[in-house]
Amino acid sequence: MTCYFRHIKHVFEKAEIEITNANKQEVDKIIHGIVGVKYSNCPDTWREVKKRIAENEEDFVSKLREEWKKTRIVLRAHNKKRTEITRLLSL
Repeated sequence: MTCYFRHIKHVFEKAEIEITNANKQEVDKIIHGIVGVKYSNCPDTWREVKKRIAENEEDFVSKLREEWKKTRIVLRAHNKKRTEITRLLSL
């Protein structure tokens, strides 16, 4: 549920996150976690995102950037393991 993404493109730019079809859902989950709203509840999430950005945009950007970096590290490790398993299975 990324209905609010078009409104926060500037936040993604500041957080150095390029939104793609491949990462959109993961970024959305991260934002839901930051604002503490159940995943897939778009209206409540957008309401809380607006509030957080209005209160302290730089803090929101910082949290988003940090969580995105953590997620990317985990995803890379997972993909590396999957590639290694696939390689071993093909032997």
